Amino acid sequence: MEVRKITVIGTGYVGLVSGTCFAEIGHEVTCCDINEEKISLLRQGNMPIYEPGLKELVHKNVSEKRLYFTSNIAKAIQAADIIYIAVGTPMSQTGEADLTFVKQVAKTIGENLNGYKVIVTKSTVPVGTGRLVASLIRTHSQSSQPFDIVSNPEFLREGVAIQDTMNMERAIIGASSEKAFQIIAEVHKPFNTKIVQTSVETAEMIKYAANAFLATKLSFINDIANICERVGADVTKVSEGIGLDKRIGHQFLQAGVGFGGSCFPKDTAALHHIAKTYGYDFKLIDAVIETNFNQRVFFVEKVEAALGSLQGKIISVLGLSFKPNTDDMRYAPSLDVIPLLREKGAIVKAYDPKAIEEAKKHIGYQCTYFEDLYETIENADACVILTDWSEIKELDLVKVKSLLRKPIIIDGRNLFDLNTMHEHDFMYVSIGRPVVRTKTPIQDAI
Repeated sequence: MEVRKITVIGTGYVGLVSGTCFAEIGHEVTCCDINEEKISLLRQGNMPIYEPGLKELVHKNVSEKRLYFTSNIAKAIQAADIIYIAVGTPMSQTGEADLTFVKQVAKTIGENLNGYKVIVTKSTVPVGTGRLVASLIRTHSQSSQPFDIVSNPEFLREGVAIQDTMNMERAIIGASSEKAFQIIAEVHKPFNTKIVQTSVETAEMIKYAANAFLATKLSFINDIANICERVGADVTKVSEGIGLDKRIGHQFLQAGVGFGGSCFPKDTAALHHIAKTYGYDFKLIDAVIETNFNQRVFFVEKVEAALGSLQGKIISVLGLSFKPNTDDMRYAPSLDVIPLLREKGAIVKAYDPKAIEEAKKHIGYQCTYFEDLYETIENADACVILTDWSEIKELDLVKVKSLLRKPIIIDGRNLFDLNTMHEHDFMYVSIGRPVVRTKTPIQDAI
């Protein structure tokens, strides 16, 4: 394998994980960011994000002199053979991807282009962004140095991002030239993955189509769950039954309180905007987005149905991040559920093993935060589950019941067996399954 000098611009989840894994397979990698505080943190060996195994892998590759961090982006560009653009593309007010950071990077690359480079877009971007990046580089270049554009979208799952990179299912390489394709394909060979060669535009579309399809499966099973509740069926068995069909598969058929994170909400909205821009009415994706938001509203209605009026009631919320094993709060269900509970007069106590500091930036002090799981539950009128952390899955139900004012759990992740909750005499409300009621009726509960 030829060792390449790789510069990764952007040290978020995608950039930091990808850069570290490129270093792990032997390349010389410089991760850079305009945020000097973040670079300083990384140089000190501290991670700006929580991702299992990342800190250890960063330390290893820094000590073995394959991984470097800098805020001198110009110098990093000039030293590189391959430049990965991995900056954020947040959702704008219109729903489209905001390409402000991508454009800034393209301008900076153009200003510092000093020889042939392969410019790779790792960020999730609309179709046509590769052409835009190429145009901006040419506009701001002081010379006629050659370069090629590649779209190489990421498919990382937060919480297992290193595993997903080191054992990637596929590498989509949309290249503007055969030379560029061969270079990026060679970089990916140590990952022993299936390589798919496409045009730049096709690669850009693959990323959106993949995320939109997975989001569609989640919203579909949540709609099925809502029907199950009305007809007396069990959505977990429905999921099992249809998931055994190889054409459908079992993944992303877990009913819950709705999807969140950095990808699905943003990418479904962006795909909707792309379709609208090109004159296509994408009704299916409209329904996916609507179902996902409604699922959070319906969940709060479940809490209200179980407790009656929420005015003055103490609600214990377990889990703030959008999924376990990350501190990412982007579009997390808690960001909608907690304000809705507060609007109805509830007093909220909140627990998360990793995301409290991030949660404070988004939710502020609409709730009281606890680092101890059982302290969060103590003296609450009901317990609400929003994230399936292992600590929450392993709750001591006997202890939980002794701490709660009323034995009520409203579970947005379907963590517990219905028979188990019946044996422990809880009122247990989950998603798409029959309600388990206590042997003795609970005052105020409906």
